[in-house]
Amino acid sequence: MTVSSVSIPAVFDGFRIALVTDLHGRTFGPDNDWLVGQLTNAHPDLIALAGDIADEESNLQVLSRLLPRLAAIAPCYYVTGNHEWRMENRKEWFRLLERCGITRLENEFVTLSRGEDTIVLAGVDDPNGPRDQKTPEALLGEIHAQHPDAYTIVLCHRNDQLERMARLKADLVLSGHAHGGVVRLPFVGAIFGTHYEFFPDYTAGLYTLGRTSLVVSRGLGGSRRIPVRIGNRPEIPVITLRKA
Repeated sequence: MTVSSVSIPAVFDGFRIALVTDLHGRTFGPDNDWLVGQLTNAHPDLIALAGDIADEESNLQVLSRLLPRLAAIAPCYYVTGNHEWRMENRKEWFRLLERCGITRLENEFVTLSRGEDTIVLAGVDDPNGPRDQKTPEALLGEIHAQHPDAYTIVLCHRNDQLERMARLKADLVLSGHAHGGVVRLPFVGAIFGTHYEFFPDYTAGLYTLGRTSLVVSRGLGGSRRIPVRIGNRPEIPVITLRKA
């Protein structure tokens, strides 16, 4: 999948981002060898872990073996999904991420540099987190004040934020949460949403509004509430940045 913008610096032309969402602690192959192999073969420059990598029933020992292998492929950045905030052991989960070399973005941003040029990578915590957490409005305001001309990528678990992020002048938003609509039919698309709604919007693929592009992954696992996927294969989208 290619995303183009005049704001992308020339040195970031061809920059590859692998988007991993909604694993829900599942395994793909013995010890997740298949998953690691797919990401290795994608040759990403960055791995975006956009929420619900773990959930209330996940085995953290299994994930403790997976996460360092991901970090060895490319720099990994993580934001929370709705399920991680339901985990009673979420503090242990957050410590595990840090020990495994995964950078958690807690309503904050980092700059990624190549030579003298930079882009901004921001992370928005899920609304299931603390009520007094920093808002996306405040976060994007800080970014635009400090880096007014920078191409800005936002990791945001929820898939329904395109209009908001377009208003806040984000350039690229990477999301999951929708599980591809759980059930997908040819020529129809998503049938059933994770909030029990029919024909949900923004469930898979690339959407644009003004300067803002939204990429939504169908994700990898099934939620504990709706543990099925019909006509809806798991996926790891790879986004390639191109200077327009």
